[in-house]
Amino acid sequence: MTPAARGALEIDVLVQCDHWRDTTDIEKTVRNAVAAAAAVATGTGELAVVLTDDSRIRGLNRDWRGIDAATNVLSFPTRDAGGKPPLLGDIVLAYETVAREARAQGKPFAHHVAHLVVHGFLHLVGYDHEHGEDAELMERTECNILQRMAIPDPYRRPGKARSLP
Repeated sequence: MTPAARGALEIDVLVQCDHWRDTTDIEKTVRNAVAAAAAVATGTGELAVVLTDDSRIRGLNRDWRGIDAATNVLSFPTRDAGGKPPLLGDIVLAYETVAREARAQGKPFAHHVAHLVVHGFLHLVGYDHEHGEDAELMERTECNILQRMAIPDPYRRPGKARSLP
């Protein structure tokens, strides 16, 4: 019996870019972030996390969203087809953009990856940030999950205090 069939979350991590292979414990970081998010936002299912590069994510962003540019993370929720366990979808991260953002924001690379995986996971389970209240809920949920992982609030700006409920 697979872990997902017993009520756990089954995670496939697919590495499509050699830069990710040079990153220490990246698969562990990804799996921990998904597990932390799933503990708050859902119980069971299957998903894939694809670690790719800017070129591939740019093509996905262009084809699926009509935006011809690289981005840090994309999520592709799977519509429930009645499968057991449910297929949640895919999360795709682009190495160059993620690394550049982490450097620019002065964050550890692993913290930024964990944040983006949590962000992507929340999209898979129905969270969105297109409107004010939805965005606040999603951001608050992300921060609560990351706090459980001992990762600082990714939205906190230097010199600005923030309190989470």
